[in-house]
Amino acid sequence: MSQTLSSHHEPHRTVADNYQLEIGRWTTGRNVLVFAALLGVIACVAGYFTNPARLFQSYLVAFAFTTLIGLGAFFFVMIQFLTGSAWSVTMRRIMENIMITLPVGLLLFIPIAMGLNEIYPWTNQQAVAADAVLRAKSSYLTPNWFLARTFIYFFLWSLWAGSIYHQSTKQDTERSVRQMHIASRWSAPGLFLAIAVGTLASYDWLMSLEPKWYSTIFGLVMLSGGSLSFFSVVTLVCLAFRRAGILKNSITEEHYHDLGKWLLALTSFYTYVAFSQYFLIWYSNLPEETIWYRHRMVGSWLPISLAMPFLRFIIPFSILLCRPAKRSLKLLGFMAVWSLVVEYIDLYWIVMPTYYKTGPQLHWLDLATLVTTVSICGLVFWSRFRKHKMVPVGDLRLQQSLHFENA
Repeated sequence: MSQTLSSHHEPHRTVADNYQLEIGRWTTGRNVLVFAALLGVIACVAGYFTNPARLFQSYLVAFAFTTLIGLGAFFFVMIQFLTGSAWSVTMRRIMENIMITLPVGLLLFIPIAMGLNEIYPWTNQQAVAADAVLRAKSSYLTPNWFLARTFIYFFLWSLWAGSIYHQSTKQDTERSVRQMHIASRWSAPGLFLAIAVGTLASYDWLMSLEPKWYSTIFGLVMLSGGSLSFFSVVTLVCLAFRRAGILKNSITEEHYHDLGKWLLALTSFYTYVAFSQYFLIWYSNLPEETIWYRHRMVGSWLPISLAMPFLRFIIPFSILLCRPAKRSLKLLGFMAVWSLVVEYIDLYWIVMPTYYKTGPQLHWLDLATLVTTVSICGLVFWSRFRKHKMVPVGDLRLQQSLHFENA
């Protein structure tokens, strides 16, 4: 088929998709992910014995990357239930399977817990005792309390995500409106958990890398970046399925158009909150706030800082703004990959200046840790297709989604 999708209305297709993934394809996907996970874990173990400090530093970037994508999925799945969204129903199981990777985040957090002393400066008791600002925060920034908070975060997210996922998959057989109502009731307080608890987690895991610095909007910046990455992953999964002949008739050009709209909207929203953070800090001109940006304008960090407005906003916004771009398979795929790569660069830019003051120091462990976390989360995501349908077939809005058209 043409890689540029037609903007004209097409007759509704009569050929139905198979909503159960073939066992052969599922097994192949599982084997690839297991192999990647094993390679990643072996490489990380080797890194632990050769360069443990760098392993933990690189791992933090990879852990934040995958966890923020899971949080983005958590937020938007609940939004779909609360708003009664119909357009996204054919893709919602893909979104739910990404959301259900959140519980494995507690397992992925184990290396962070092992490397607290290598990652966070507030674990150095001598440095804390010598600094009045760190002493004032010492009751909050303690290793035991830090680990306890992380456990609470993942426990709450797992409870809510698991409950919503259970109702969605139960509806496949019940085909009742009751499951939709139950999922909606879980989703209302769940939004608080996604935003408020996600903000606290961002403060703990990333902002406390420079414990003297603070920004009240930092959590929202991180969550908006994770949401953009989430929609990028959904777009790439849908395109990969389409290329394999899976869900070709259920996820139509109209759905891809809306995915393009979300990529554009979240690109704009991320830029808005990130610039708001920068502008407020620049305007107040307080040394304890401006120092964070100062650390990212030294040596070879400066070119990355200057490039971020172009990578994060100007280029993707200019490309995705027009309607034909949002209906082009090749361009949507390219922009989804672009957004994911830039999100990783952004997180690297947030984490690594803490340790390498003069510029980025690329290391093979950067790739090894990313492969590990992504493949493990990918394995959890993929395993869900073995038991459950690829589309929520019991959702009463499925037919409306199959015939969805953009205005």
